[in-house]
Amino acid sequence: MEVVIVPDAQAGGRLVADAIARLLRRKPDALLGVATGSTPLPVYQALTGLVRSGEADVARARIAQLDEYVGLPAGHPESYRAVVLREVVEPLGLDPAAFLGPDGSAADVQAACEEYDRALKDAGGVDLQLLGIGTDGHIGFNEPCSSLASRTRIKTLTEQTRVDNARFFEDDIAQVPHHVITQGIGTILEARHLVLLATGENKAEAVAQSVEGPVASLVPASALQLHPHATVVVDEAAASKLKLAGYFRATWAAKPDWQGI
Repeated sequence: MEVVIVPDAQAGGRLVADAIARLLRRKPDALLGVATGSTPLPVYQALTGLVRSGEADVARARIAQLDEYVGLPAGHPESYRAVVLREVVEPLGLDPAAFLGPDGSAADVQAACEEYDRALKDAGGVDLQLLGIGTDGHIGFNEPCSSLASRTRIKTLTEQTRVDNARFFEDDIAQVPHHVITQGIGTILEARHLVLLATGENKAEAVAQSVEGPVASLVPASALQLHPHATVVVDEAAASKLKLAGYFRATWAAKPDWQGI
């Protein structure tokens, strides 16, 4: 696992966007796993800037959704499909047909989970999966004590996660669904490159436990320690509880530019 400490969210966004652009130069039809929420927005904004300046070509890129609410009506503005279309697909000028995602409104939710897991495999697997982290250490919607071998499945959200997400629903927790479809931790770990982005002091404890603590289902993001190519990008605030912050800074400063992240 590589930990990169950046000055702020915008610097983190540029760093990750550059990594995506580099990947697309090597593999123009790469399958990019995207996350929702406020944390990855600087990545999508920076990548859009690279596309507009001609420094990145996304013409053949494909997008894969990490998770989806269960029970929201089709076209609901806070469904994750709508959010990804609005924040990623449309700004980048991608063909919506290049977008893979689970069906949260399916009559048979379990079948929809299994179908999406197969679809990711049939597409050749995710090349780079962008992840956020919850204040309790969850990734995707794999809440604490999720199996580290789990596949795409339905999960019940914790009260804290619903509270955290209420800001997207007019600060009304009653509007936040109780259930989601999420890629499981085992599914996530199959991506070729995992990039976790965390900003803000409220994520510092979760970052420290995930990076420096034991691998444990109680902190789902700690599973990234098992991955051969995992990068954790954090701003100064999110890095504030890392005991090895000095070491992480030194290793990043000594890394050759050509190696990227």
